[in-house]
Amino acid sequence: MITQDIINALQQYTQNMNASLSFVLQTGEHSKRAELLQFLTEFASANDKLSVVEKDLSDTLRSPISFTLYVNNEPTGVIFSGIPSGHEFNSLVLAVLHATGTEIKLDSGLQHIIKNVSTSLKFEAYVSLSCHNCPDVVQALNQFALLNPLIESEMIDGGLYPDLIEKNNIQGVPSVYLNGEIFANGKIDTGALIEKLLEQYPEIAEQSSDTPQLPVQDVTVLGGGPAGVSAAIYAARKGLKVTMVAERFGGQVKDTMGIENLISVSSTTGPELTGAMMAHLKDYDVTLKEHLRVEKIEKGELKTITLSSGEQFDSKTVIITTGAKWRELGVPGEKENIGNGVAYCPHCDGPFFKGKDVAVIGGGNSGVEAALDLAGIVKSVTVFEFLPELKADQVLIDQLYKRDNVTVIKNAASKQVLADNGQVTGLEYEDRATGDVKVQSLDGIFVQIGLLPNSQVVDGVVELSAYNEIIINERGETSEPGIFAAGDVTTVPYKQIVISMGEGAKASLSAFDYLLKHF
Repeated sequence: MITQDIINALQQYTQNMNASLSFVLQTGEHSKRAELLQFLTEFASANDKLSVVEKDLSDTLRSPISFTLYVNNEPTGVIFSGIPSGHEFNSLVLAVLHATGTEIKLDSGLQHIIKNVSTSLKFEAYVSLSCHNCPDVVQALNQFALLNPLIESEMIDGGLYPDLIEKNNIQGVPSVYLNGEIFANGKIDTGALIEKLLEQYPEIAEQSSDTPQLPVQDVTVLGGGPAGVSAAIYAARKGLKVTMVAERFGGQVKDTMGIENLISVSSTTGPELTGAMMAHLKDYDVTLKEHLRVEKIEKGELKTITLSSGEQFDSKTVIITTGAKWRELGVPGEKENIGNGVAYCPHCDGPFFKGKDVAVIGGGNSGVEAALDLAGIVKSVTVFEFLPELKADQVLIDQLYKRDNVTVIKNAASKQVLADNGQVTGLEYEDRATGDVKVQSLDGIFVQIGLLPNSQVVDGVVELSAYNEIIINERGETSEPGIFAAGDVTTVPYKQIVISMGEGAKASLSAFDYLLKHF
């Protein structure tokens, strides 16, 4: 199952293990157990400190295709139910490395919060091996378990546990349960997981007095997408003291599967580009505070920045590159059914609707691309467009009309997501030409209607447009001296990766010029 090339790579990854690790596999019978045993045996062959143990842990493990990680004969709380191949293979590799001495690269403030947990927490993350967002959740929860012995993290491959999928009425991944209750649905990052945890257990938010505080920074970049990475690198190259605060490194780029318009790179993917940006950033002395959100920016000669971890520090300049997020329909039934038929990522959740009838809301490029993607999986796709004509590029529209299982309804205003017993059954919409209200029976709805700028943190700090974009001039300057902005969060037209990179560089150079004149 695991090729020799991968085993060779595992030998390199595991050469610095400082402890012995055992894959402890539950005993019993299952049609997939022999395959899992072979998988683990081949993985363990990469290092003498790795081993496979078959043991009855029925009080801890779910089934004969469940295994847990033991380090020096002690449980880690990390459990996999299923065969963690596909996108989850990296989750297993990282769990092994982190459990045996590799540093967990989670901000010290966030680590402190997790270590403060004083009650037992059992996380269950339902995943699909084809989901590229699921590993982020699994890896975050595994880190939580490794940081605190009271926390347990279990990855569950939904494809191997159809009874659990049906019992919990799961229609989207990742789907996270905490102590048996739904905790989070859909794409979610480490910072958001911790925020949800703090909502339920506010007592763990207390900060220790010895939490290290950053000294005054020359430049603080908010956001970790193309604009932010470009700004941080340009500032670091000037010899400045630079910090980047990023809720999710890579931003929207990380979710883009095909990129063919980044000049000099004929073809790449979002995850690949995100990895390349991280590698480039690491070439410079930039403090990266990932999985954290800025709660507040106080104006002044020095800008005081407060993070979601409670940490505060001052910065001479700030560059806002917080990007944008998926726009929601804002109709009844949408939020209530996220993960139960309402989805935003066709790549992740499309396989759950195989052979079913779905809708895509939005006739722009993202909507038509989603419809084309889904058409090869589902029974039928209905595209709903608010305007009289589709807005996508003509080449995409031409491809759309070649699909026999795709229907396009234009001039349609979505009114309500319909559901029964926690499962989407249809969409109520208005024919804008006639005013008639109609219902389309559906099993799932994919919302693809564009993006909203993530400018909330600077509302009242800098001037925003009517669309809540940060208003900037040709130098990336905002209405507040010392605060600059770049990328999709701003009024700059054409939200493209290559444009964001250029705008980030420009804002950084403007910040450097500001520092020369004011400090």
